[in-house]
This record gives sequence, structure tokens and C-alpha cells, in this order.
Amino acid sequence: MKPLCGAALLLLLCAATCAQQDSCICEKNKRVTNCKLSSGVCWCESVGSGTPVNCDTLTSKCLLMKAEMTGSKSGRREKPKDAFEDTDGLYDPECESGGGFKAKQCSGNTCWCVNTAGVRRTDKHDADLKCNKLVRTTWIIVEMKHAERNAPLNTESLKKFFKETITNRYLLDGRYISVLYEKPYITIDLKQNASDKSSRDVDIADVAYYLEKDVKGDSIFHSNRVNFNIDNETLHFEETAVYYVDEVAPEFSMKSLTAGLIAVIVVVIIAIVAGIVVLVFTRRRKGKYVKAEIKEMNEMHRGLNA
Repeated sequence: MKPLCGAALLLLLCAATCAQQDSCICEKNKRVTNCKLSSGVCWCESVGSGTPVNCDTLTSKCLLMKAEMTGSKSGRREKPKDAFEDTDGLYDPECESGGGFKAKQCSGNTCWCVNTAGVRRTDKHDADLKCNKLVRTTWIIVEMKHAERNAPLNTESLKKFFKETITNRYLLDGRYISVLYEKPYITIDLKQNASDKSSRDVDIADVAYYLEKDVKGDSIFHSNRVNFNIDNETLHFEETAVYYVDEVAPEFSMKSLTAGLIAVIVVVIIAIVAGIVVLVFTRRRKGKYVKAEIKEMNEMHRGLNA
């Protein structure tokens, strides 16, 4: 029995060693589980969906959002401090098998259509809403405002830093990237048409999401945090905003306008109506005056003739 027990123990130790050798760390996504090496590539399951992800490239934004919502619900991690600022920015999305967003997203009985970046592009409707296709986002504008400083940053150093960082860290081809600096605003344009994007290219929606998380200090990477350092000076950001431009214009009605914009429109309409009323009233008075003047002239002529 002893040799048998020894053999069993040896097999157990071998299995544990092999399992340890097969395990891996997904450096480009910390929101994963069950990571294993396969043909030299680290493959993991995305939290919240179980969808396999390749750790050699970026994980799709849809899967990242789903993992983030799953973490928030379970209490394993805190919600980002700015999650409440954008009510449509964070929701539990429906993802395609390949990781992309489904064109129609719902929460309960409320549904809306999204673009390839998962951003709502229609008003919210009931479950009968039809979203015929997933509209592609071809241009993403990431605008960052750095903290106050006496002198502007060196423009060329800044452009070089962000272009190299986005190319090397997020694996996006440099031809899709342009950087503009107008103190204190740094604007990064990511443009990628469907005809330009090959199967090997990462999507600009995923890149923008990774970049936004890095800027806000909530990196998706497992351990490799980015240091925004320009000419040996660390940048601190006060504001970050992301804008999306789709290949087809969004379909928002008047109901979706903000209260401030509606108020401005109402004021303009009231001013126009008031102007029309004043004009009509003035013309009427002028007409009465002309009639009265003609009447008086007629009476004068009759008096002279008499």
C-alpha cells in the first residue's frame, strides 16, 4: 500500500505543479478569472459573462462594463467616484458572443439603441423598440484638462508621449491617432472607419475606455499603471470628457433635450411671439391713425367747398 500511496502523492504534486505552470496573469485586464496558458497565450474568463478573452490584446468595452457592473453589485469593488455623473455611462450591457455590444440594450422594460461604443443614441422606449443594426462610432474625442500651471507644456513632447502611449499600451495603430494641445486642454482624436479597421486592429471604443480609466486612476490593467509624465513632470488632470461621433446621426427627440436647452428654446420662442404681437399692434395703430387723418382732410375739403 505504501508504494501506491507514494505514487498517488506524486501524481497529486505533479497535477498541482502542472496547474500552477498553466496559470497566468492577464496584464491587460484585471477583471477576469480562471486564467490559463494555451499555446503561449494567456486566456481568461471575463467576470460577469464568462466570455473567453485573449490577454495579448484589449478586452472589448462591452465585456469590461459588464464585469464592472458585476463587481459593483457583488461589493467586490467600489464604483468609480464619477459613475453617478453620467447616468447612461455605466449599465449592465448585453454583449454579442464575440464581445461587442448588441444594438438594443434594455433595463427592465426600458430599451434604447446604442453605437459600437455602447453609448445610447436614441430616446428610451419600451421593449418593442427596434434597433435594426449596430451603428459604428467612427470618431471618439477624449478631452482632458490638466491642472493649472504657469507655463504651457511642450507641445511636441506632449504629442509624442500620448501617441506612443496609445500605440504601445493600447495597441492602436498611430494612423488612427491625432493629438491637439491648447492649454490647459489636451484633445485626443481617435478616428477609425469600418473600411479602415482590419481584423487585427483594436477598436477605438475599447482604446478610449482603457484610456479614460487610466486618466481617472481606475486602470483596467492588472498591475502596469500608466505614468502621465511629460518632460519629467507628472500631469494631474482636473476634468475628462469623452464625445462620440457615429457614421449615422443619433436619433434624439425634443424630449431628450436637457432642461437648460429647453428653457433657452422657450425664451427664444416667447421673444419671437412678443415681437410679432408688438409689430401687429403697431401696424394697427398706424392704420387707425392714417384713417383718422384721411377723415379729417375730407371734412376740411367739405368745409372749404361750402
